[in-house]
Amino acid sequence: ANLEISRTLSGERRGSLLSAIDRTVTAGGQRLLSERLAGPSTDARVIETRLDAVGFLLDDPTLRRRLREALAAVPDMLRPLGRLGLQRGGPRDLGAIRAGLVAARDLGTVLGAVGILPDELARAHEALAAAPSDLSELLEAALVDDLPFGRRDGGFVRAGWSIPLDEARELSADSRRTIARLEADYVVETGIKSLKIRHNNVLGFFVDTTPAHAEKLTAPPHLERFVHRQTLANAVRFSTVELADLEARSASAGERALAIEGEIFETLAGRVLAAEAPIRAAAEALAVLDVASGFAEIADAEGWVRPIVDESLAFRIEGGRHPVVEQALRAGAGEPFVANDCDLGPRAGEADGRLTIVTGPNMGGKSTYLRQNALIVLLAQVGAFVPARAARIGIVDKLFSRVGAADDLARGRSTFMVEMVETAAILNQAGPRALVILDEIGRGTATFDGLSIAWASVEHLNATNRSRALFATHYHELTQLSKTLPRVKNLTMRVADHKG
Repeated sequence: ANLEISRTLSGERRGSLLSAIDRTVTAGGQRLLSERLAGPSTDARVIETRLDAVGFLLDDPTLRRRLREALAAVPDMLRPLGRLGLQRGGPRDLGAIRAGLVAARDLGTVLGAVGILPDELARAHEALAAAPSDLSELLEAALVDDLPFGRRDGGFVRAGWSIPLDEARELSADSRRTIARLEADYVVETGIKSLKIRHNNVLGFFVDTTPAHAEKLTAPPHLERFVHRQTLANAVRFSTVELADLEARSASAGERALAIEGEIFETLAGRVLAAEAPIRAAAEALAVLDVASGFAEIADAEGWVRPIVDESLAFRIEGGRHPVVEQALRAGAGEPFVANDCDLGPRAGEADGRLTIVTGPNMGGKSTYLRQNALIVLLAQVGAFVPARAARIGIVDKLFSRVGAADDLARGRSTFMVEMVETAAILNQAGPRALVILDEIGRGTATFDGLSIAWASVEHLNATNRSRALFATHYHELTQLSKTLPRVKNLTMRVADHKG
């Protein structure tokens, strides 16, 4: 929440890290991106595999463009698959599986023509190649192009797929032709040009005429032919033996057609569910391609670089930038973001990383500096390129951030209490591989109490946690700690005075 990864502190998606880096074009890609941001990898080999895929697509813009154009038309296959599994699916869910399998086949062909692929893309290609092509051909042959929403609507099976269904549909269509012929015969027989044959769920098929003409049908020679059924203010309705027979045949044909389509739907859904594993694997492969090509796209557009991620405790970022603030500055005033270095790695002869105390005025950029370095770590371990000139990051196993001021009144916690609970959690859990960013610890209480808390926190982080840490403060007294604690160093924000 403090790093505003998926939502800003006000609860909006816009302005979050996810919003700033999301270049995915599929629902599955968007889900995978959110999952990776919520759970970055701590395995250097996994991270390297992801970075290889991004780098490959960055270096081949033609392939990247072809992949993204094809992915943009890919429907979500996992949710339709879930609905079919719960027996809540409809024809459009089968249509989504059909379109997804066709796209998987096409994208597999594109990747197959490339040659040697990095591991992540090679695995995606294997999953796409294993997608059941016979099932996609079956669905293409069985289903019409423009599918209805519900099964009970009918009309989703292609003509020619099922002979019994075609016969039932023909009988239903023949009923419509018979109605038109009967209506014309009744008009000639009675001489009533406004006579119509209509249908509703209560009467079925009926002859509809105006009250002025109704007397003709209730008198010889039509008295026995037309049976009175209903009188309304503006219409009188009659039935005939022919219409009753037609009703029985038409209803039977329509119900039979729907029943046959229902059986075909169940058969097709069963075939889909039998192939659930390869379909799911293909859907996940499409999401991987989407995320990797999206990362390559933003790296190309924003000038991001590939980080070196290893098992050391190194932490050196050159020319690092905040991915969200940089975009906001460009979109607003068109200003460039002032890039900054960050070095928290161990110095020669030392085993642990460094703790840096950052001072400077309000609105000087301290919080931005803290957050940007945490976000660069997050992006690197998700498997994305990062907004910097260069970056080398030893795996971070825990990322702690205590920034911002907020109370939690529903639980009876003041702003100061929330700050203390969060700080205690960090001091109890952070280890040498952790990255800790702390912003103005101790500001929620009296000056000397706050200074004491901040001082003790720095000493504990230095002696016990031994984490790589950034500690922003207005307590300039803390800068004295660098004289007695070798791991602690000081940084300050440079400020320019201009016209007062």
